[in-house]
Amino acid sequence: MSSIDDLIRAQRHAAAAARDRMSDPTRTATIVCDRLVRIFSVAGVETQALQGLDLVLQRGELTALVGASGSGKSTLLNILAALDLPTGGKATVAGHDLLTMGAKERLAYRRSTVGFLWQQTSRNLMTQLTAVENVELPMELARVKRSERRRHADELLGLLGVAECRDRLIGQLSGGQQQRVAIGVALANSPSVLLADEPTGELDTETADEVFAALRRANTETGVTVLVVTHDAAVSEQVNRTIAIRDGRISTEVLRIPTGERGRHAVQAREYSVLDRAGRLQLPTDFIEALALKDRVRLALEPDHVGVWPDRDRFSQQEEW
Repeated sequence: MSSIDDLIRAQRHAAAAARDRMSDPTRTATIVCDRLVRIFSVAGVETQALQGLDLVLQRGELTALVGASGSGKSTLLNILAALDLPTGGKATVAGHDLLTMGAKERLAYRRSTVGFLWQQTSRNLMTQLTAVENVELPMELARVKRSERRRHADELLGLLGVAECRDRLIGQLSGGQQQRVAIGVALANSPSVLLADEPTGELDTETADEVFAALRRANTETGVTVLVVTHDAAVSEQVNRTIAIRDGRISTEVLRIPTGERGRHAVQAREYSVLDRAGRLQLPTDFIEALALKDRVRLALEPDHVGVWPDRDRFSQQEEW
């Protein structure tokens, strides 16, 4: 299947997800975070990694999560993977309440509901096994019949473009081939959600494109909801929705909307600031710097918009004093 076909199908998924968000954002959502808080305490000093974060991802979405180091994106991913517990708020994934699950439930959740793709292939794969044996392993742990394991593993390797690698040991594969096999491992038990932490971070541009194309095919063919944490602008531009996280909260979103007449394919990107459930809004940094916004701003409610201005009156009063 061509990359154009993949893009068209992904855009259709995004359009359906957008309609769901407009009707009831949480009713059909696969991932819902409501005022999520995570506080770390080291040597008596508390650090708030997540500060009341809100997030809704619909079934079948392919979304990129971007943010600077320390913004909270890895913390969020670990919570969604049930590798960490939030301090407060709510988080549900495919109907599972991540705050109330016990140890056994969390283990079952990681085996069947969510797949995880690490940046380092050494964390995703067993080097002493072949590619097909790696993909079969999660199904073996889930006690899937051998014949079904082999059939499904071959299907995944074919979908991801590495069918020719099925009988090779991991050390005999290139970095891109290893990461595509790792996607197969993450998808082996047909999870509802696939979480990917910088999946192309160790690859060159051409190989990264191949891996992400495989990830996109997996999304369109299986319908799995995919959340990719990345700092790579090229990767974030290949998805229909890019979410930026800053200071532990969602700050902006970029939605890529298909445009153009029949036979012509174009995508228009629109950037939005995100208003969370507490009514907080983060302005883009370049907006703040352009108008020298600081400390507090003046607001005005107009018939069809809200105006935001620097508090010049405050400055003039200070000068008079």
